[in-house]
Amino acid sequence: MFLDELDIEVRSGAGGKGCVSFRREKYVAFGGPDGGDGGDGGSVIFRVNSSFNTLLPLRNMRHYRAGKGVNGKGSDMTGARGEDLVLLVPKGTLVRDRDSGTLIGDLTADDDELIVIPGGRGGKGNAHFATSTHRAPRFAQSGEPATTIWVRLELKIMADVGLVGFPNAGKSSLIRAISSARPKVADYPFTTLVPQLGVVGVDNFQGFVVADIPGIIRGAHEGQGLGHRFLRHIERTKWLLLMVDPTDPEHELESTMDVLRDELNKFSNILADKPFSVAFTKQDLLLDDDQQAAVQRATESLRSQDIDVYHISSMKGVNLKALTNELYQHIKNWVAPVLEIEPEAPIENSSDPLDEL
Repeated sequence: MFLDELDIEVRSGAGGKGCVSFRREKYVAFGGPDGGDGGDGGSVIFRVNSSFNTLLPLRNMRHYRAGKGVNGKGSDMTGARGEDLVLLVPKGTLVRDRDSGTLIGDLTADDDELIVIPGGRGGKGNAHFATSTHRAPRFAQSGEPATTIWVRLELKIMADVGLVGFPNAGKSSLIRAISSARPKVADYPFTTLVPQLGVVGVDNFQGFVVADIPGIIRGAHEGQGLGHRFLRHIERTKWLLLMVDPTDPEHELESTMDVLRDELNKFSNILADKPFSVAFTKQDLLLDDDQQAAVQRATESLRSQDIDVYHISSMKGVNLKALTNELYQHIKNWVAPVLEIEPEAPIENSSDPLDEL
Protein backbone atom coordinates (compact mmCIF):
# COMPACT_ATOMS: atom_id res chain seq x y z
CA MET A 1 0.00 0.00 0.00
CA PHE A 2 1.23 3.51 -0.87
CA LEU A 3 0.70 6.29 1.68
CA ASP A 4 1.93 9.79 0.87
CA GLU A 5 0.26 12.03 3.48
CA LEU A 6 -0.10 11.56 7.22
CA ASP A 7 -0.85 13.64 10.33
CA ILE A 8 0.78 12.63 13.61
CA GLU A 9 1.23 14.22 17.03
CA VAL A 10 4.77 14.40 18.40
CA ARG A 11 5.93 15.46 21.86
CA SER A 12 9.42 16.24 23.06
CA GLY A 13 10.66 15.07 26.43
CA ALA A 14 10.39 17.38 29.43
CA GLY A 15 13.61 18.32 31.20
CA GLY A 16 14.28 16.77 34.58
CA LYS A 17 14.06 18.81 37.78
CA GLY A 18 17.13 20.16 39.50
CA CYS A 19 17.79 18.72 42.95
CA VAL A 20 17.82 20.54 46.30
CA SER A 21 20.38 18.70 48.40
CA PHE A 22 23.09 19.44 50.98
CA ARG A 23 26.23 17.50 51.65
CA ARG A 24 25.82 15.39 54.78
CA GLU A 25 29.04 13.65 55.73
CA LYS A 26 30.68 12.80 59.04
CA TYR A 27 33.40 15.22 60.07
CA VAL A 28 32.44 17.63 57.26
CA ALA A 29 30.78 20.71 58.72
CA PHE A 30 28.80 23.07 56.54
CA GLY A 31 29.11 20.80 53.53
CA GLY A 32 27.08 23.15 51.40
CA PRO A 33 24.63 22.51 48.52
CA ASP A 34 25.30 19.60 46.22
CA GLY A 35 22.06 19.25 44.24
CA GLY A 36 22.66 18.00 40.70
CA ASP A 37 21.06 19.18 37.47
CA GLY A 38 18.12 17.50 35.82
CA GLY A 39 18.74 15.68 32.55
CA ASP A 40 17.64 17.17 29.23
CA GLY A 41 14.53 15.75 27.62
CA GLY A 42 14.66 13.77 24.40
CA SER A 43 14.23 15.52 21.04
CA VAL A 44 11.86 14.60 18.20
CA ILE A 45 13.93 13.73 15.14
CA PHE A 46 12.92 12.68 11.63
CA ARG A 47 15.55 10.68 9.76
CA VAL A 48 15.56 9.45 6.15
CA ASN A 49 15.69 5.71 5.62
CA SER A 50 16.57 4.91 2.01
CA SER A 51 14.75 1.56 2.17
CA PHE A 52 11.38 3.26 2.80
CA ASN A 53 9.22 4.45 -0.10
CA THR A 54 5.97 5.17 1.78
CA LEU A 55 4.78 6.67 5.07
CA LEU A 56 2.90 3.48 5.85
CA PRO A 57 5.15 2.37 8.78
CA LEU A 58 4.03 5.44 10.76
CA ARG A 59 0.32 4.86 10.18
CA ASN A 60 -0.34 2.51 13.13
CA MET A 61 0.34 5.17 15.78
CA ARG A 62 -0.87 8.75 15.85
CA HIS A 63 0.89 9.93 19.03
CA TYR A 64 4.65 9.74 19.54
CA ARG A 65 6.57 10.69 22.71
CA ALA A 66 10.24 11.32 23.38
CA GLY A 67 11.72 10.32 26.73
CA LYS A 68 11.69 12.59 29.79
CA GLY A 69 14.87 13.79 31.44
CA VAL A 70 15.66 12.22 34.83
CA ASN A 71 15.66 14.46 37.90
CA GLY A 72 19.00 15.45 39.39
CA LYS A 73 20.26 13.90 42.62
CA GLY A 74 22.48 14.78 45.53
CA SER A 75 26.26 14.59 45.41
CA ASP A 76 26.15 16.72 42.24
CA MET A 77 24.71 13.86 40.19
CA THR A 78 23.12 14.99 36.94
CA GLY A 79 20.02 13.12 35.79
CA ALA A 80 20.15 10.99 32.67
CA ARG A 81 19.08 12.51 29.36
CA GLY A 82 15.74 11.43 27.95
CA GLU A 83 15.77 9.13 24.94
CA ASP A 84 15.34 10.85 21.59
CA LEU A 85 12.35 9.94 19.47
CA VAL A 86 13.69 9.04 16.00
CA LEU A 87 11.07 8.50 13.30
CA LEU A 88 12.21 6.99 10.00
CA VAL A 89 10.70 8.42 6.82
CA PRO A 90 11.33 7.98 3.07
CA LYS A 91 13.46 10.38 1.08
CA GLY A 92 11.38 13.25 -0.26
CA THR A 93 9.32 13.83 2.89
CA LEU A 94 8.19 17.34 3.79
CA VAL A 95 7.40 18.07 7.44
CA ARG A 96 4.87 20.82 8.11
CA ASP A 97 3.14 22.25 11.15
CA ARG A 98 -0.36 20.92 10.60
CA ASP A 99 -2.18 23.90 12.10
CA SER A 100 -0.25 26.74 10.46
CA GLY A 101 0.96 24.94 7.34
CA THR A 102 4.50 26.23 7.97
CA LEU A 103 7.21 24.12 6.37
CA ILE A 104 9.51 22.84 9.12
CA GLY A 105 11.88 20.86 6.93
CA ASP A 106 12.40 19.02 3.65
CA LEU A 107 14.25 15.70 3.74
CA THR A 108 15.66 15.09 0.28
CA ALA A 109 18.93 13.17 0.78
CA ASP A 110 19.92 9.83 2.23
CA ASP A 111 20.45 9.97 6.02
CA ASP A 112 19.07 13.51 6.27
CA GLU A 113 17.99 14.40 9.81
CA LEU A 114 15.59 17.04 11.05
CA ILE A 115 15.14 17.99 14.70
CA VAL A 116 11.49 19.01 14.79
CA ILE A 117 11.31 19.73 18.53
CA PRO A 118 14.40 19.90 20.75
CA GLY A 119 14.07 18.29 24.14
CA GLY A 120 13.37 20.46 27.18
CA ARG A 121 16.46 21.49 29.10
CA GLY A 122 17.00 20.08 32.54
CA GLY A 123 16.70 22.40 35.52
CA LYS A 124 19.76 23.48 37.50
CA GLY A 125 20.31 22.04 40.96
CA ASN A 126 20.78 24.23 44.02
CA ALA A 127 24.56 23.84 43.80
CA HIS A 128 24.46 26.38 40.94
CA PHE A 129 22.94 29.09 43.09
CA ALA A 130 25.36 29.16 46.02
CA THR A 131 27.05 32.54 46.44
CA SER A 132 29.25 34.14 49.04
CA THR A 133 26.22 35.78 50.61
CA HIS A 134 23.73 32.97 50.05
CA ARG A 135 25.57 29.79 50.91
CA ALA A 136 22.61 27.48 51.40
CA PRO A 137 20.06 28.02 48.61
CA ARG A 138 17.00 25.88 49.18
CA PHE A 139 15.62 26.07 45.67
CA ALA A 140 16.36 24.61 42.26
CA GLN A 141 14.97 24.98 38.77
CA SER A 142 12.27 22.88 37.25
CA GLY A 143 13.08 21.53 33.83
CA GLU A 144 11.58 22.95 30.67
CA PRO A 145 8.18 21.42 29.90
CA ALA A 146 7.49 19.13 26.96
CA THR A 147 6.35 20.64 23.67
CA THR A 148 3.58 19.00 21.66
CA ILE A 149 2.67 19.75 18.05
CA TRP A 150 0.78 18.05 15.24
CA VAL A 151 2.85 17.64 12.11
CA ARG A 152 1.76 16.80 8.59
CA LEU A 153 4.07 14.55 6.61
CA GLU A 154 3.89 14.87 2.83
CA LEU A 155 5.83 12.55 0.56
CA LYS A 156 6.99 13.76 -2.84
CA ILE A 157 8.81 10.95 -4.54
CA MET A 158 12.32 11.64 -5.80
CA ALA A 159 12.73 11.06 -9.53
CA ASP A 160 14.56 12.63 -12.47
CA VAL A 161 11.86 12.31 -15.14
CA GLY A 162 8.10 12.42 -14.65
CA LEU A 163 5.73 10.73 -17.11
CA VAL A 164 2.55 12.72 -17.70
CA GLY A 165 -0.44 11.80 -19.82
CA PHE A 166 -4.08 10.82 -20.06
CA PRO A 167 -5.16 7.39 -18.78
CA ASN A 168 -3.97 4.63 -21.11
CA ALA A 169 -1.48 6.90 -22.87
CA GLY A 170 1.18 4.20 -22.48
CA LYS A 171 3.06 5.47 -19.40
CA SER A 172 3.09 2.13 -17.58
CA SER A 173 4.04 0.29 -20.75
CA LEU A 174 6.96 2.64 -21.27
CA ILE A 175 8.31 2.30 -17.75
CA ARG A 176 8.08 -1.49 -18.07
CA ALA A 177 9.95 -1.37 -21.37
CA ILE A 178 12.85 0.84 -20.24
CA SER A 179 13.29 -0.30 -16.62
CA SER A 180 12.81 -3.25 -14.29
CA ALA A 181 9.65 -1.76 -12.80
CA ARG A 182 6.54 -3.87 -13.33
CA PRO A 183 3.44 -1.71 -12.91
CA LYS A 184 0.09 -3.14 -13.88
CA VAL A 185 -0.84 -2.69 -17.53
CA ALA A 186 -4.44 -3.03 -18.70
CA ASP A 187 -6.83 -1.60 -21.31
CA TYR A 188 -9.03 0.34 -18.90
CA PRO A 189 -8.58 3.86 -17.51
CA PHE A 190 -6.64 4.52 -14.30
CA THR A 191 -4.81 1.22 -14.30
CA THR A 192 -2.06 3.02 -12.38
CA LEU A 193 -3.44 3.97 -8.97
CA VAL A 194 -0.20 4.93 -7.20
CA PRO A 195 3.09 6.43 -8.43
CA GLN A 196 5.59 3.93 -9.82
CA LEU A 197 9.36 4.38 -9.95
CA GLY A 198 11.76 2.75 -12.40
CA VAL A 199 15.53 3.00 -12.78
CA VAL A 200 16.58 3.38 -16.41
CA GLY A 201 20.08 2.21 -17.28
CA VAL A 202 22.16 3.84 -20.02
CA ASP A 203 25.73 3.33 -21.21
CA ASN A 204 28.69 3.14 -18.82
CA PHE A 205 26.56 2.05 -15.88
CA GLN A 206 24.82 5.41 -15.72
CA GLY A 207 21.09 5.90 -15.29
CA PHE A 208 18.18 7.97 -14.06
CA VAL A 209 14.90 7.47 -12.23
CA VAL A 210 11.52 7.72 -13.96
CA ALA A 211 8.21 8.29 -12.15
CA ASP A 212 4.86 7.19 -13.57
CA ILE A 213 1.85 8.87 -11.96
CA PRO A 214 -1.86 8.08 -12.45
CA GLY A 215 -3.43 9.52 -15.57
CA ILE A 216 -4.46 13.16 -15.74
CA ILE A 217 -7.87 14.31 -16.92
CA ARG A 218 -9.35 17.74 -17.52
CA GLY A 219 -9.84 19.45 -14.14
CA ALA A 220 -7.06 17.49 -12.39
CA HIS A 221 -5.71 20.70 -10.77
CA GLU A 222 -9.13 21.11 -9.10
CA GLY A 223 -9.18 17.56 -7.75
CA GLN A 224 -10.82 15.71 -10.63
CA GLY A 225 -9.70 12.11 -11.11
CA LEU A 226 -6.47 10.99 -9.43
CA GLY A 227 -4.12 13.58 -10.91
CA HIS A 228 -4.61 16.26 -8.25
CA ARG A 229 -3.40 14.00 -5.47
CA PHE A 230 -0.31 12.83 -7.32
CA LEU A 231 0.69 15.84 -9.44
CA ARG A 232 2.81 17.10 -6.54
CA HIS A 233 5.02 14.03 -6.88
CA ILE A 234 6.45 15.28 -10.17
CA GLU A 235 7.23 18.75 -8.79
CA ARG A 236 10.65 17.44 -7.74
CA THR A 237 11.51 15.98 -11.14
CA LYS A 238 14.08 17.65 -13.38
CA TRP A 239 12.28 16.90 -16.64
CA LEU A 240 8.80 15.92 -17.81
CA LEU A 241 7.83 13.62 -20.64
CA LEU A 242 4.33 14.37 -21.93
CA MET A 243 2.93 11.21 -23.45
CA VAL A 244 0.18 11.45 -26.07
CA ASP A 245 -1.75 8.59 -27.65
CA PRO A 246 -2.65 9.64 -31.22
CA THR A 247 -5.02 6.64 -31.52
CA ASP A 248 -7.24 7.71 -28.62
CA PRO A 249 -10.77 7.94 -30.11
CA GLU A 250 -12.10 10.09 -27.25
CA HIS A 251 -9.55 12.93 -27.43
CA GLU A 252 -8.26 14.87 -30.39
CA LEU A 253 -4.49 15.16 -30.40
CA GLU A 254 -4.37 18.96 -30.29
CA SER A 255 -6.82 19.15 -27.38
CA THR A 256 -4.88 16.48 -25.50
CA MET A 257 -1.70 18.59 -25.66
CA ASP A 258 -3.58 21.71 -24.58
CA VAL A 259 -5.23 19.98 -21.61
CA LEU A 260 -2.01 18.43 -20.33
CA ARG A 261 -0.07 21.67 -20.45
CA ASP A 262 -2.97 23.64 -19.02
CA GLU A 263 -3.37 21.27 -16.05
CA LEU A 264 0.34 21.46 -15.26
CA ASN A 265 0.34 25.25 -15.49
CA LYS A 266 -2.69 25.62 -13.24
CA PHE A 267 -1.49 23.17 -10.60
CA SER A 268 1.65 25.09 -9.63
CA ASN A 269 4.23 27.53 -10.94
CA ILE A 270 6.86 24.83 -10.42
CA LEU A 271 5.24 22.55 -12.99
CA ALA A 272 4.47 25.47 -15.28
CA ASP A 273 8.20 26.24 -15.57
CA LYS A 274 9.35 22.61 -15.79
CA PRO A 275 11.14 21.73 -19.07
CA PHE A 276 9.53 18.91 -21.02
CA SER A 277 9.65 16.71 -24.08
CA VAL A 278 6.75 15.05 -25.93
CA ALA A 279 6.36 11.42 -26.94
CA PHE A 280 3.69 10.18 -29.34
CA THR A 281 3.03 6.58 -28.26
CA LYS A 282 1.72 3.37 -29.84
CA GLN A 283 3.50 3.91 -33.14
CA ASP A 284 3.16 0.19 -33.82
CA LEU A 285 -0.55 0.75 -34.51
CA LEU A 286 -1.86 1.90 -37.87
CA LEU A 287 -3.01 5.52 -37.97
CA ASP A 288 -5.63 6.79 -40.39
CA ASP A 289 -4.96 9.79 -42.60
CA ASP A 290 -6.43 12.31 -40.16
CA GLN A 291 -4.40 10.95 -37.26
CA GLN A 292 -1.20 10.96 -39.27
CA ALA A 293 -1.82 14.55 -40.34
CA ALA A 294 -2.51 15.62 -36.74
CA VAL A 295 0.73 14.00 -35.54
CA GLN A 296 2.68 15.70 -38.32
CA ARG A 297 1.23 19.14 -37.53
CA ALA A 298 1.86 18.74 -33.82
CA THR A 299 5.42 17.54 -34.39
CA GLU A 300 6.28 20.49 -36.60
CA SER A 301 4.69 22.96 -34.18
CA LEU A 302 6.53 21.56 -31.15
CA ARG A 303 9.90 21.37 -32.87
CA SER A 304 9.51 24.97 -34.01
CA GLN A 305 9.39 25.77 -30.26
CA ASP A 306 12.63 23.79 -29.68
CA ILE A 307 10.70 21.03 -27.89
CA ASP A 308 11.99 17.50 -28.42
CA VAL A 309 9.45 15.12 -30.01
CA TYR A 310 9.66 11.32 -30.14
CA HIS A 311 7.55 8.75 -31.93
CA ILE A 312 7.79 5.57 -29.88
CA SER A 313 6.35 2.13 -29.41
CA SER A 314 6.85 0.47 -26.04
CA MET A 315 5.58 -2.86 -27.40
CA LYS A 316 8.02 -2.96 -30.33
CA GLY A 317 10.84 -0.94 -28.74
CA VAL A 318 10.69 1.71 -31.46
CA ASN A 319 12.93 4.73 -30.70
CA LEU A 320 13.20 3.84 -26.97
CA LYS A 321 17.02 3.88 -27.04
CA ALA A 322 17.09 7.37 -28.54
CA LEU A 323 14.47 8.52 -26.06
CA THR A 324 16.33 7.30 -22.96
CA ASN A 325 19.71 8.59 -24.19
CA GLU A 326 18.40 12.06 -24.86
CA LEU A 327 16.48 12.19 -21.58
CA TYR A 328 19.70 11.21 -19.81
CA GLN A 329 21.53 14.07 -21.52
CA HIS A 330 18.84 16.49 -20.36
CA ILE A 331 19.27 15.21 -16.79
CA LYS A 332 23.07 15.55 -16.96
CA ASN A 333 22.84 19.12 -18.27
CA TRP A 334 20.00 20.15 -15.97
CA VAL A 335 20.69 23.22 -13.85
CA ALA A 336 18.57 23.86 -10.78
CA PRO A 337 16.52 27.07 -11.09
CA VAL A 338 17.57 29.91 -8.85
CA LEU A 339 14.89 30.61 -6.27
CA GLU A 340 14.48 34.11 -4.92
CA ILE A 341 14.38 33.91 -1.14
CA GLU A 342 13.25 36.89 0.84
CA PRO A 343 15.64 37.79 3.68
CA GLU A 344 14.39 36.79 7.10
CA ALA A 345 13.52 39.46 9.62
CA PRO A 346 16.14 39.80 12.40
CA ILE A 347 15.28 37.93 15.55
CA GLU A 348 15.08 40.08 18.64
CA ASN A 349 17.06 39.00 21.66
CA SER A 350 14.88 37.31 24.27
CA SER A 351 15.60 36.38 27.84
CA ASP A 352 16.28 32.77 28.75
CA PRO A 353 13.45 31.50 30.97
CA LEU A 354 15.81 29.16 32.82
CA ASP A 355 18.12 32.03 33.74
CA GLU A 356 15.34 33.93 35.47
CA LEU A 357 15.15 32.83 39.04
